[in-house]
Amino acid sequence: MVTLTDVDIIQLLRKNNLNQDTFQEDTVAMLRERGLKAATAESCTGGLVSERITRVSGASEVFECGVCSYSNEIKEKLLGVNSETLAVLGAVSAETAIQMAEGVKKLSGADIAVSLTGIAGPTGGTKEKPVGLVYMGVCTAEKTYAVKLMLGGTNNIVNSRDYIRKLASDAALFTMLSECHSVKNNS
Repeated sequence: MVTLTDVDIIQLLRKNNLNQDTFQEDTVAMLRERGLKAATAESCTGGLVSERITRVSGASEVFECGVCSYSNEIKEKLLGVNSETLAVLGAVSAETAIQMAEGVKKLSGADIAVSLTGIAGPTGGTKEKPVGLVYMGVCTAEKTYAVKLMLGGTNNIVNSRDYIRKLASDAALFTMLSECHSVKNNS
């Protein structure tokens, strides 16, 4: 499984000439250009990815739904996350992120589904699962995978809830944009 830090995400955006505050417009434009639909399942970001997508005029052409599944009960009931996964591995795990992405893809029929589950802080972290640990799940017709994000801050950046949530949403939007190039349009 790939692990990305906050610095990695910022460098990916810069390398691809994407403005961290407006590149959701690029994501929506690419989804539209490729005739693809997207959906999200969010926990620690509380709907931020959905908000950023729907901030863009014309997003209704490409955005199917966003599920804010903050509780484990909703992860299970609405997204089909296995109760055993939650009991054994916890809500903050690669397996939960994958099942969330699979669930929202099935629910929406989207071409690209992305999920986020993690610990945005400033409290709630442990040695095993520190503040800033976020798992992103990705599901398309061709593949399903998870990415581990370590967003707690490096280079003396303080763990900030807003910082972690923003970078997690950046990672999700960048992933959607990247997946546009490999997903086949099934319409």
